[in-house]
Amino acid sequence: MKLARHEIVDELQNFIAALLPRLKPLTDSWQPSDLLPDLSHEGWRDKIEDVRKKAATLSDDLFVALVGNTVTEEALPSYQTWLNRYDVLRDETGTSSTPWAQWTRTWTAEENRHGDVLNRYLYLSGRVDMRSVEITTQHLLRNGFNTQSEDDFYQAFVYAAFQERATKICHTNVAKLAEQGGDSTLARMCFLIAGDEARHEEAYKRFFGKIIEMDPEGALNAFAAIMRKKISMPARLMSDGTGRDLYTAFAIVVQRTGVYTTQDYADVISHLVEYWKIADIKTFSQNALKDQDYLLGLAPTYDKQAEKMARLIPSIDKEPFPWIFNRLA
Repeated sequence: MKLARHEIVDELQNFIAALLPRLKPLTDSWQPSDLLPDLSHEGWRDKIEDVRKKAATLSDDLFVALVGNTVTEEALPSYQTWLNRYDVLRDETGTSSTPWAQWTRTWTAEENRHGDVLNRYLYLSGRVDMRSVEITTQHLLRNGFNTQSEDDFYQAFVYAAFQERATKICHTNVAKLAEQGGDSTLARMCFLIAGDEARHEEAYKRFFGKIIEMDPEGALNAFAAIMRKKISMPARLMSDGTGRDLYTAFAIVVQRTGVYTTQDYADVISHLVEYWKIADIKTFSQNALKDQDYLLGLAPTYDKQAEKMARLIPSIDKEPFPWIFNRLA
Protein backbone atom coordinates (compact mmCIF):
# COMPACT_ATOMS: atom_id res chain seq x y z
CA MET A 1 0.00 0.00 0.00
CA LYS A 2 1.37 3.39 -0.99
CA LEU A 3 2.15 5.73 1.88
CA ALA A 4 0.54 9.16 2.03
CA ARG A 5 2.91 12.11 1.63
CA HIS A 6 2.57 13.11 5.32
CA GLU A 7 3.49 9.56 6.36
CA ILE A 8 6.57 9.72 4.15
CA VAL A 9 7.55 13.02 5.75
CA ASP A 10 7.17 11.56 9.26
CA GLU A 11 9.31 8.54 8.36
CA LEU A 12 11.88 10.78 6.71
CA GLN A 13 12.16 13.02 9.79
CA ASN A 14 12.89 9.95 11.91
CA PHE A 15 15.47 8.77 9.37
CA ILE A 16 17.17 12.18 9.31
CA ALA A 17 17.30 12.19 13.10
CA ALA A 18 19.28 8.94 12.97
CA LEU A 19 21.75 10.50 10.54
CA LEU A 20 22.34 13.76 12.43
CA PRO A 21 25.58 12.34 13.91
CA ARG A 22 27.06 12.59 10.37
CA LEU A 23 27.41 16.29 11.19
CA LYS A 24 30.55 16.62 13.27
CA PRO A 25 30.45 17.98 16.80
CA LEU A 26 31.56 21.60 16.76
CA THR A 27 34.55 20.78 18.97
CA ASP A 28 35.86 18.40 16.27
CA SER A 29 35.42 20.80 13.35
CA TRP A 30 38.29 22.62 11.70
CA GLN A 31 38.10 26.41 11.52
CA PRO A 32 39.63 28.87 9.01
CA SER A 33 41.99 30.17 11.70
CA ASP A 34 43.49 26.68 11.96
CA LEU A 35 44.68 26.83 8.36
CA LEU A 36 45.92 30.38 7.73
CA PRO A 37 48.26 32.79 9.58
CA ASP A 38 46.91 34.26 12.80
CA LEU A 39 47.90 37.94 12.98
CA SER A 40 47.74 37.87 16.78
CA HIS A 41 50.68 35.43 16.91
CA GLU A 42 54.39 36.09 16.60
CA GLY A 43 55.90 35.48 13.17
CA TRP A 44 52.70 36.26 11.25
CA ARG A 45 54.56 38.32 8.65
CA ASP A 46 56.78 35.39 7.71
CA LYS A 47 53.76 33.08 7.54
CA ILE A 48 51.88 35.45 5.24
CA GLU A 49 54.93 35.73 3.02
CA ASP A 50 55.03 31.93 2.84
CA VAL A 51 51.37 31.90 1.69
CA ARG A 52 52.18 34.48 -1.00
CA LYS A 53 55.27 32.60 -2.23
CA LYS A 54 53.35 29.35 -2.57
CA ALA A 55 50.41 31.08 -4.30
CA ALA A 56 52.80 32.68 -6.80
CA THR A 57 53.56 29.22 -8.23
CA LEU A 58 49.96 28.61 -9.38
CA SER A 59 48.48 29.44 -12.79
CA ASP A 60 45.96 32.18 -13.51
CA ASP A 61 43.59 29.51 -14.82
CA LEU A 62 43.63 27.76 -11.46
CA PHE A 63 42.95 31.04 -9.68
CA VAL A 64 39.92 31.68 -11.89
CA ALA A 65 38.62 28.22 -10.96
CA LEU A 66 39.34 28.92 -7.29
CA VAL A 67 37.58 32.30 -7.36
CA GLY A 68 34.51 30.72 -8.97
CA ASN A 69 34.47 28.03 -6.30
CA THR A 70 34.85 30.67 -3.59
CA VAL A 71 32.03 32.83 -4.93
CA THR A 72 29.84 29.71 -5.07
CA GLU A 73 30.56 28.95 -1.40
CA GLU A 74 30.02 32.58 -0.39
CA ALA A 75 26.45 32.46 -1.74
CA LEU A 76 25.50 30.17 1.16
CA PRO A 77 22.52 32.32 2.33
CA SER A 78 20.71 31.45 -0.90
CA TYR A 79 21.19 27.74 -0.32
CA GLN A 80 19.78 27.75 3.20
CA THR A 81 16.80 29.76 1.94
CA TRP A 82 16.22 27.10 -0.74
CA LEU A 83 16.42 24.18 1.69
CA ASN A 84 13.92 25.90 3.98
CA ARG A 85 11.24 26.65 1.40
CA TYR A 86 9.51 23.26 1.31
CA ASP A 87 6.26 23.32 3.30
CA VAL A 88 6.59 19.81 4.67
CA LEU A 89 10.16 20.27 5.92
CA ARG A 90 10.31 23.96 6.78
CA ASP A 91 12.03 25.31 9.89
CA GLU A 92 8.91 27.16 11.01
CA THR A 93 10.47 29.30 13.73
CA GLY A 94 14.12 29.50 12.77
CA THR A 95 14.96 27.59 15.94
CA SER A 96 12.79 24.51 15.43
CA SER A 97 13.94 21.26 17.04
CA THR A 98 12.72 19.04 14.17
CA PRO A 99 15.44 16.83 12.67
CA TRP A 100 15.27 18.59 9.29
CA ALA A 101 15.62 22.03 10.90
CA GLN A 102 18.57 20.83 12.96
CA TRP A 103 20.14 19.38 9.82
CA THR A 104 19.80 22.54 7.71
CA ARG A 105 21.14 24.87 10.40
CA THR A 106 24.09 22.65 11.30
CA TRP A 107 24.83 21.96 7.61
CA THR A 108 24.85 25.72 7.03
CA ALA A 109 27.26 26.24 9.93
CA GLU A 110 29.63 23.63 8.51
CA GLU A 111 29.42 25.02 4.99
CA ASN A 112 29.95 28.61 6.15
CA ARG A 113 33.61 27.89 6.90
CA HIS A 114 34.31 27.08 3.25
CA GLY A 115 33.68 30.55 1.92
CA ASP A 116 35.44 32.09 4.92
CA VAL A 117 38.70 30.20 4.52
CA LEU A 118 38.84 30.49 0.72
CA ASN A 119 38.12 34.22 0.87
CA ARG A 120 40.91 34.75 3.41
CA TYR A 121 43.32 32.73 1.30
CA LEU A 122 42.54 34.79 -1.81
CA TYR A 123 43.04 38.00 0.17
CA LEU A 124 46.40 36.89 1.56
CA SER A 125 47.63 35.44 -1.74
CA GLY A 126 47.81 38.81 -3.48
CA ARG A 127 46.93 37.08 -6.74
CA VAL A 128 43.41 38.41 -7.29
CA ASP A 129 41.47 41.69 -7.38
CA MET A 130 39.47 41.22 -4.19
CA ARG A 131 37.05 44.04 -4.96
CA SER A 132 36.13 42.36 -8.23
CA VAL A 133 35.63 39.05 -6.41
CA GLU A 134 33.44 40.74 -3.80
CA ILE A 135 31.36 42.43 -6.49
CA THR A 136 30.76 39.06 -8.13
CA THR A 137 29.63 37.56 -4.81
CA GLN A 138 27.24 40.45 -4.22
CA HIS A 139 25.80 40.08 -7.73
CA LEU A 140 25.26 36.35 -7.22
CA LEU A 141 23.50 36.80 -3.90
CA ARG A 142 21.32 39.52 -5.39
CA ASN A 143 20.55 37.55 -8.56
CA GLY A 144 19.60 34.43 -6.61
CA PHE A 145 19.64 30.73 -7.21
CA ASN A 146 17.07 28.40 -8.77
CA THR A 147 17.54 24.63 -8.58
CA GLN A 148 14.39 24.07 -10.67
CA SER A 149 13.28 21.57 -8.05
CA GLU A 150 9.95 23.41 -7.82
CA ASP A 151 8.08 22.70 -4.57
CA ASP A 152 9.10 19.05 -4.57
CA PHE A 153 11.43 17.98 -1.79
CA TYR A 154 12.06 14.70 -3.64
CA GLN A 155 13.70 16.68 -6.45
CA ALA A 156 15.45 18.86 -3.88
CA PHE A 157 17.21 15.83 -2.36
CA VAL A 158 18.35 14.64 -5.80
CA TYR A 159 19.71 18.10 -6.53
CA ALA A 160 21.50 18.30 -3.18
CA ALA A 161 23.09 14.87 -3.56
CA PHE A 162 24.24 15.71 -7.09
CA GLN A 163 25.57 19.13 -6.15
CA GLU A 164 27.43 18.01 -3.05
CA ARG A 165 29.22 15.36 -5.10
CA ALA A 166 30.00 17.86 -7.87
CA THR A 167 31.36 20.35 -5.33
CA LYS A 168 33.47 17.62 -3.73
CA ILE A 169 34.97 16.89 -7.15
CA CYS A 170 35.72 20.58 -7.77
CA HIS A 171 37.51 21.10 -4.46
CA THR A 172 39.38 17.80 -4.71
CA ASN A 173 40.71 18.67 -8.16
CA VAL A 174 41.77 22.17 -7.07
CA ALA A 175 43.56 20.55 -4.11
CA LYS A 176 45.41 18.15 -6.41
CA LEU A 177 46.43 20.92 -8.81
CA ALA A 178 47.58 23.10 -5.90
CA GLU A 179 49.62 20.21 -4.53
CA GLN A 180 51.23 19.65 -7.94
CA GLY A 181 51.97 23.38 -8.13
CA GLY A 182 53.70 23.42 -4.74
CA ASP A 183 51.01 25.17 -2.67
CA SER A 184 50.51 22.86 0.29
CA THR A 185 48.41 25.47 2.14
CA LEU A 186 45.71 25.65 -0.54
CA ALA A 187 45.86 21.89 -1.08
CA ARG A 188 45.18 21.18 2.59
CA MET A 189 42.30 23.67 2.69
CA CYS A 190 40.58 22.25 -0.37
CA PHE A 191 41.03 18.64 0.73
CA LEU A 192 39.36 19.49 4.05
CA ILE A 193 36.48 21.24 2.27
CA ALA A 194 36.09 18.25 -0.05
CA GLY A 195 35.90 16.01 3.03
CA ASP A 196 32.97 18.05 4.36
CA GLU A 197 31.22 17.85 1.00
CA ALA A 198 31.70 14.08 0.92
CA ARG A 199 29.94 13.66 4.29
CA HIS A 200 27.09 15.92 3.17
CA GLU A 201 26.80 14.06 -0.13
CA GLU A 202 26.47 10.75 1.67
CA ALA A 203 23.69 12.11 3.89
CA TYR A 204 21.63 13.49 0.99
CA LYS A 205 22.07 10.25 -0.94
CA ARG A 206 20.73 8.35 2.07
CA PHE A 207 17.81 10.77 2.44
CA PHE A 208 16.75 10.11 -1.14
CA GLY A 209 17.48 6.40 -0.76
CA LYS A 210 14.90 6.33 2.02
CA ILE A 211 12.39 8.01 -0.32
CA ILE A 212 13.06 5.33 -2.95
CA GLU A 213 12.33 2.69 -0.32
CA MET A 214 9.01 4.32 0.64
CA ASP A 215 7.83 5.65 -2.74
CA PRO A 216 9.82 4.09 -5.60
CA GLU A 217 7.66 5.40 -8.44
CA GLY A 218 7.51 8.92 -7.01
CA ALA A 219 11.27 8.83 -6.54
CA LEU A 220 11.87 7.71 -10.14
CA ASN A 221 9.63 10.51 -11.39
CA ALA A 222 11.45 13.13 -9.30
CA PHE A 223 14.93 11.94 -10.29
CA ALA A 224 14.01 11.90 -13.98
CA ALA A 225 12.19 15.24 -13.76
CA ILE A 226 15.12 17.20 -12.41
CA MET A 227 17.62 15.51 -14.73
CA ARG A 228 15.49 16.40 -17.76
CA LYS A 229 15.80 20.04 -16.71
CA LYS A 230 19.55 19.51 -16.20
CA ILE A 231 21.32 20.32 -12.97
CA SER A 232 21.72 24.09 -12.80
CA MET A 233 24.92 24.97 -10.98
CA PRO A 234 24.60 27.22 -7.90
CA ALA A 235 26.76 29.98 -9.43
CA ARG A 236 24.87 30.04 -12.74
CA LEU A 237 23.73 33.64 -12.20
CA MET A 238 27.14 35.01 -11.19
CA SER A 239 28.01 38.36 -12.75
CA ASP A 240 30.86 40.83 -12.79
CA GLY A 241 28.61 43.71 -13.88
CA THR A 242 29.90 43.82 -17.45
CA GLY A 243 26.88 42.13 -19.01
CA ARG A 244 28.76 39.11 -20.35
CA ASP A 245 27.90 35.54 -19.41
CA LEU A 246 30.50 35.22 -16.68
CA TYR A 247 29.43 31.73 -15.65
CA THR A 248 29.98 30.31 -19.14
CA ALA A 249 33.43 31.89 -19.28
CA PHE A 250 34.22 30.41 -15.86
CA ALA A 251 32.83 27.00 -16.90
CA ILE A 252 35.18 26.89 -19.88
CA VAL A 253 38.16 27.57 -17.61
CA VAL A 254 37.21 24.79 -15.17
CA GLN A 255 36.80 22.44 -18.14
CA ARG A 256 40.22 23.43 -19.47
CA THR A 257 41.93 22.99 -16.11
CA GLY A 258 40.13 19.72 -15.39
CA VAL A 259 38.59 21.08 -12.18
CA TYR A 260 35.07 20.15 -13.33
CA THR A 261 34.19 18.77 -16.75
CA THR A 262 31.27 17.39 -18.70
CA GLN A 263 32.76 13.97 -18.02
CA ASP A 264 32.50 14.69 -14.30
CA TYR A 265 28.81 15.57 -14.80
CA ALA A 266 28.30 12.23 -16.58
CA ASP A 267 30.18 10.38 -13.84
CA VAL A 268 28.01 11.92 -11.10
CA ILE A 269 24.88 10.73 -12.91
CA SER A 270 26.37 7.25 -13.29
CA HIS A 271 27.32 7.15 -9.61
CA LEU A 272 23.85 8.17 -8.39
CA VAL A 273 22.07 5.74 -10.71
CA GLU A 274 24.27 2.95 -9.37
CA TYR A 275 24.12 4.06 -5.70
CA TRP A 276 20.32 4.23 -5.70
CA LYS A 277 20.12 0.95 -7.69
CA ILE A 278 17.80 2.52 -10.25
CA ALA A 279 18.00 -0.56 -12.49
CA ASP A 280 16.69 -2.77 -9.66
CA ILE A 281 13.60 -0.74 -8.78
CA LYS A 282 10.47 -2.79 -9.42
CA THR A 283 7.73 -0.72 -11.01
CA PHE A 284 4.64 -1.41 -13.11
CA SER A 285 3.58 2.10 -14.09
CA GLN A 286 4.33 2.92 -17.73
CA ASN A 287 5.45 6.41 -16.76
CA ALA A 288 7.79 5.05 -14.10
CA LEU A 289 9.24 2.54 -16.58
CA LYS A 290 9.90 5.40 -19.02
CA ASP A 291 11.61 7.38 -16.26
CA GLN A 292 13.70 4.36 -15.34
CA ASP A 293 14.79 3.77 -18.96
CA TYR A 294 15.61 7.47 -19.33
CA LEU A 295 17.80 7.49 -16.22
CA LEU A 296 19.64 4.32 -17.21
CA GLY A 297 20.53 5.83 -20.59
CA LEU A 298 21.47 9.28 -19.34
CA ALA A 299 25.13 8.85 -18.34
CA PRO A 300 26.14 7.28 -21.69
CA THR A 301 24.53 10.26 -23.46
CA TYR A 302 26.67 12.67 -21.45
CA ASP A 303 29.74 10.50 -22.01
CA LYS A 304 29.37 11.27 -25.73
CA GLN A 305 28.92 14.98 -25.01
CA ALA A 306 32.06 14.90 -22.87
CA GLU A 307 34.07 13.53 -25.76
CA LYS A 308 32.87 16.36 -28.00
CA MET A 309 33.60 18.96 -25.33
CA ALA A 310 37.12 17.62 -24.79
CA ARG A 311 37.81 18.15 -28.50
CA LEU A 312 36.24 21.63 -28.50
CA ILE A 313 37.83 23.21 -25.41
CA PRO A 314 41.39 23.58 -26.79
CA SER A 315 40.07 25.68 -29.68
CA ILE A 316 38.30 28.24 -27.45
CA ASP A 317 40.24 31.49 -26.97
CA LYS A 318 41.11 32.64 -23.49
CA GLU A 319 39.27 35.67 -22.08
CA PRO A 320 40.21 38.50 -19.69
CA PHE A 321 38.88 38.10 -16.14
CA PRO A 322 38.54 41.09 -13.80
CA TRP A 323 39.19 38.68 -10.91
CA ILE A 324 42.83 38.34 -12.06
CA PHE A 325 43.28 41.98 -13.12
CA ASN A 326 41.99 41.26 -16.64
CA ARG A 327 44.69 38.74 -17.44
CA LEU A 328 43.62 35.96 -19.80
CA ALA A 329 42.32 32.61 -18.65
